[in-house]
Amino acid sequence: MDYTVDEVLKYIEDEDAKFIRLAFRDAYGIQKNISVMPQEVRKAFSNGAPINAREIAGFRDNGYSSLYLKPDSATLSVLPWRPDSGKVLRMYCDVYTPEGDEFKSDTRYILKKAISRAKEYGIDFRFGSESEFYLFVKDENGNPTKIPYDNAGYMDIAPLDRCENVRREISLTIERMGLTPERSHHESGPGQNEIDFHYGRPLLAADQMTTFKMVVSTIADRYGLVSDFSPMPLEGKPGNGYHINIYAVDKDGNDVVRYAAAGILERIRDITLFLNPTDASYSRLGNNNAPDRVNWSEAGASELMYIENFRGQTRVELRSPDASSNPYLVYSLLIHAGLYGIKNKLELPCEMDEKGLLLPASRKEAAELAKASDFVKEIIPEGIIKEYVYAGKC
Repeated sequence: MDYTVDEVLKYIEDEDAKFIRLAFRDAYGIQKNISVMPQEVRKAFSNGAPINAREIAGFRDNGYSSLYLKPDSATLSVLPWRPDSGKVLRMYCDVYTPEGDEFKSDTRYILKKAISRAKEYGIDFRFGSESEFYLFVKDENGNPTKIPYDNAGYMDIAPLDRCENVRREISLTIERMGLTPERSHHESGPGQNEIDFHYGRPLLAADQMTTFKMVVSTIADRYGLVSDFSPMPLEGKPGNGYHINIYAVDKDGNDVVRYAAAGILERIRDITLFLNPTDASYSRLGNNNAPDRVNWSEAGASELMYIENFRGQTRVELRSPDASSNPYLVYSLLIHAGLYGIKNKLELPCEMDEKGLLLPASRKEAAELAKASDFVKEIIPEGIIKEYVYAGKC
């Protein structure tokens, strides 16, 4: 819920909080933050807390040397792993220009615009996530290794599954921060895990994914481990996917997600760069049941999009994204592609169409498709497109 500034200040006092993290994200969704003392919070709400824009990926070439963070009080949360005395709070922020306007290259702002567009058409989108990650041990000097924490397999239990306690603490910590994990289990790879989340409204779902990755990293470190969400941490082993469940209804409550799915399939090649932004992303696609073709089915095998009807409700699962992506950009693009399908009442192609197009086979190919796409240019600011196309070398 939204809190007034006075309610936030009262909460800070009641919780004996001494540091308040003002968090935001760069163009790639990597979380950044600055910390302020309680007496600076009111000023942050009114004027914003300044940051050096030239040091942030995706913010560099927009004509501003300084930008300003204004907290979103609805995201107020205690960081449970910090001391009980002198607690640390966190709020996600929106980014503003010196003139007080919302910064157009802030990916949270881009998602808010997409949500507003969906609202204009009376469409309610929700997203759920199924995110995989590996846990590796550290060496005697505390440096990360590629040695898995265990050698368990899919849905194994203890003692083979040594990650069980870590997953439990991650889930309980997330719950204490006001989020609701749905289920967790050991995945197919050694030391590989999955934690899933219920459907949520797009902005909450993106904030939730950002929080989730921070919590996993923090709890893993407390166990003397390192987490790895990258697409292909171990050669020859299953990669890490970020499967996204998509729900969409119109203003009358009609299920329109199949139209949305058709729109996403039609636009998927143009937007793949943002769903799979690293070179390693393309090593994962086409291996160990990860998709490499633009297709769908009700089988739940290696298709790009799995569609099932369960008790009268359609569930669409997009299986190509990985967690190196920025969830704010991913959900923005999926909303716009879904609206395109809904507005035009697009029908899905034939199930498992063998003539279906292939997904881009490399980051270079995906970048060329994104650069040439009018659809992408309508949604993503030029500075962020350049950041992705030229991998920060522009």
